Amino acid sequence: MKQRKRGRPPKEADRLRRESLLVRLETTEKKAFQDAANLAGVPLSTWVRERLRTVALKELDKASRPIAFLRHAQ
Repeated sequence: MKQRKRGRPPKEADRLRRESLLVRLETTEKKAFQDAANLAGVPLSTWVRERLRTVALKELDKASRPIAFLRHAQ
């Protein structure tokens, strides 16, 4: 009998998040961001990533600039 591996199956290579971004915040800013993420029901990193992607999309589209994360997804 073959024993099943425990844990989550590995992600596909193109779906891995290899980069990180260090952002220095005031304690009150981080608390507000965490509170907003809790209200949205998502982890803080997901909340921040979604908001940054939204703003980047608007600003780059307005400037008619390419949006790297959209090209990667296609």
